[in-house]
Amino acid sequence: MNVEKQRLQDKNWQNWGPYVSNRQWGNVREDYSPNGNAWAFTGHDKAESYAYRWAEEGIAGISDTKQLLCFALSFWNKKDKMVKERFFGLSNHQGNHGEDIKEIFYYLDNTPTHSYMKMVYKYPINEFPYDELILENGRRSKKQSEYEIIDTGIFNNNEYFDIFIEYCKAEVNDILVRITVCNRSQQAAPIVVAPTLWYRNNWKWGYNTYKAQLETFSDGCIHINHESITIKNFYSKDKNAEVVFCDNETNTPKLYGAPTPEKTYYKDGINDYIVHQKNTINPDQRGTKASFLIDEIVDAGQSKTFEFRLSPNETDDPFDQFDEIFNTRIAEANEFYKEIQHDVANEDEQNVQRQAFAGLLWNKQFYHYNVGKWLKGDPNFDAPRNFNDYVRNTEWNHMHNKDIISMPDKWEYPWYATWDLAFHCVPYAIIDAEFAKNQLLLLTKEWYMHPNGQLPAYEWNLSDVNPPVHAWSCFRVFKIDEKTNGKPDLLFLEKVFQKLLLNFTWWVNRKDKSGKNIFGGGFLGLDNIGAFDRNMELKDGQHLEQADGTSWMAMYALNMMRIAMELAQYYQVYEDMAIKFFEHYLYIAEAMENMGDDKLGLWNEEDGFFYDVLQLGNDESVSLRLRSIVGLIPLFAVEVIDHHLLEKMPNFKIRMEWVLKNKPELTKLVSHWEEEGYGRKHLMSILRKNRLTKVLTRMLDEKEFLSEYGIRAMSKVYEENPFRFSVHGNENVVYYTPAESDSTMFGGNSNWRGPIWFPINFLIVESLQRFHYYYGNSLKVELPTGSGDRRNLDEVAQNISGRLCSIFLKNEYGQRAFNGGNDKFNHDEHFKDYITFYEYFHGDNGRGVGASHQTGWTATVAKLMKPKLTL
Repeated sequence: MNVEKQRLQDKNWQNWGPYVSNRQWGNVREDYSPNGNAWAFTGHDKAESYAYRWAEEGIAGISDTKQLLCFALSFWNKKDKMVKERFFGLSNHQGNHGEDIKEIFYYLDNTPTHSYMKMVYKYPINEFPYDELILENGRRSKKQSEYEIIDTGIFNNNEYFDIFIEYCKAEVNDILVRITVCNRSQQAAPIVVAPTLWYRNNWKWGYNTYKAQLETFSDGCIHINHESITIKNFYSKDKNAEVVFCDNETNTPKLYGAPTPEKTYYKDGINDYIVHQKNTINPDQRGTKASFLIDEIVDAGQSKTFEFRLSPNETDDPFDQFDEIFNTRIAEANEFYKEIQHDVANEDEQNVQRQAFAGLLWNKQFYHYNVGKWLKGDPNFDAPRNFNDYVRNTEWNHMHNKDIISMPDKWEYPWYATWDLAFHCVPYAIIDAEFAKNQLLLLTKEWYMHPNGQLPAYEWNLSDVNPPVHAWSCFRVFKIDEKTNGKPDLLFLEKVFQKLLLNFTWWVNRKDKSGKNIFGGGFLGLDNIGAFDRNMELKDGQHLEQADGTSWMAMYALNMMRIAMELAQYYQVYEDMAIKFFEHYLYIAEAMENMGDDKLGLWNEEDGFFYDVLQLGNDESVSLRLRSIVGLIPLFAVEVIDHHLLEKMPNFKIRMEWVLKNKPELTKLVSHWEEEGYGRKHLMSILRKNRLTKVLTRMLDEKEFLSEYGIRAMSKVYEENPFRFSVHGNENVVYYTPAESDSTMFGGNSNWRGPIWFPINFLIVESLQRFHYYYGNSLKVELPTGSGDRRNLDEVAQNISGRLCSIFLKNEYGQRAFNGGNDKFNHDEHFKDYITFYEYFHGDNGRGVGASHQTGWTATVAKLMKPKLTL
């Protein structure tokens, strides 16, 4: 067992990690406005002076698991209006496509215990174009692309610093920090490096009065005096570095015009001292926020390295063997990933996969949200909520989150989303299965899950509905863990199964309008996929019956059946639960075929595709014949059962045979369970072979869904011939839109009307592999449609997987598709091998779009590059 794997056996090695958010402003938790306008209540510039209630932010920030003490890096190029203490980006209202970070940085390496971490930030030498980015993006329409920092030309002459930030742990609570500043320009340039320590402010709200201090008594050392923190000393190798202190307190005179008390040194005190030379630091050299200030000139083309250490020990030589410790941890990280990547031969693939894992690990975050306290306010901090108007999350008083959670993107989405997290856990299982399992269990805990069984969606609306993929992820993680570690974690599977029973029941009771196993759910994570807002309240008893909502539930039933069958191998009592979910699945399959009472089904035989159906109040219905991934999601409801598994479950087998014999109206609607496939396997699928072939004909058509880089979210036919539909007297027009959204629906920062999305593509690949597991070479389809080249479904799956991976890999011209043809990103030696894992990708050319560091679900590319681990 390699050293990093050994460390994973000791949870204390994860006491410290990259748990500080990249953005705390503009989120729901920090919103104490009377009107719920979170983006306006706090902003980027205000954040400099505002002490947060719930968590902290910083550049490459680390903290303990309860975020009592934080550490991050700050820089100043002597030209900017403020110290670069946090990454800059636009709020939802400032961006022409919603919120968007306007910085360039890359996550390069990280290990599961954070024993070694590395990232690089590209900091301009010249004045940062804050105003230009705000004004130009504000001028642009939704029909235009976003104006990025690379577009300003500030990097054109290489007038920037590459700032490499590295951490390694000598021991559990002993952290070495190395900052290497490389001047890429042709002229010497100044920089102030300000590594900063601070306590999260948890003393001003009225619950406790304990206020720990930071102070200095000797050169090159800041003492950490906190009763709950083991780390006691922060050392700088440069003992001549100036030490400055202020307090993590809101500058109320600056923000609100309040009187200025004597001897008060606010959160922005260090910034104002550095930039404006104001007397805003504590001359007594103590406070709750402290920095070393190192003012240097870096010569053209040269670099300078700065070393620091967070240590529990007092020592005269904290930098003894500093480089040796770093070298050891880097070697151990290489050893760990060499074992992970033993079957990934291509060097470029190894680089992409390792950076995907790095981004996944860097996106861990301390997430703190006590909804009850947030709603009513604190003893010393009012919450002026207008409960006569709309207030978020009033039904979630029970929820109290205070954990390390995997975020989609710590700047653009610094809050968890339930279905995103389910996808994160699959690649996580490859490198740290315990963390993956704990994340999945966490959301089912009583302080997360609603008492009625609903899982929280995300902080903007905890009651929103995400696709029910939790059971799928749990079983995938369980099997990957079993394959990797050689034994099944049955306790995990039992725990999560019991809680998911509550969630499944919530779905059945709340999202099946007619009680006929046809499900709604609203937007279901797909934002603007529909012709109209699928969360819209319709008139006169009208309601939308969704092909995706119903298909997700069919998939959910099969996932629960499969988990129950697995557990039944060890505990016979679970056979009854397997039978229950088997029958529920059959009823859903029947409902998708025919809703009864002469209503339209979700399947359209003429088009060979599934569509949403709008049920009108007069017992009539309308098929919304808009071809999107909504009609591909039925592919996901597939399970293949080996015959030997049935032989171990006699009660299940008897009940199954009774149902097949006595309820032919059910069995005729699924791919023939009673007919054994290749290798004595049984198939459960909504799609019989004929329908499966028809759906795949659409999906693999380059004029519709098949892109050079994966499967589009919407058919390309709507590029020239848009879909039109009227609801409530308003005509809705849907165009194929391959990149940024052209609408404001759901904030306008995501788009499901054409781009390539990894979570859906990942499930398509896995579903095709499962179909192939049953059909083998007996089922082949044209790839692409109309080409005459027939492939089995495993070959189709591998082809789509290859297209997805090609977004990140170099092509024959040295270009990476996600870079969008940008020559500097593709060919500059200081950019070309760095990867950003975007939220989604242009449906035609693979350009990265949306959140730029969504190494949450886009990290599933790491699993695609390691396909042999397990089905």
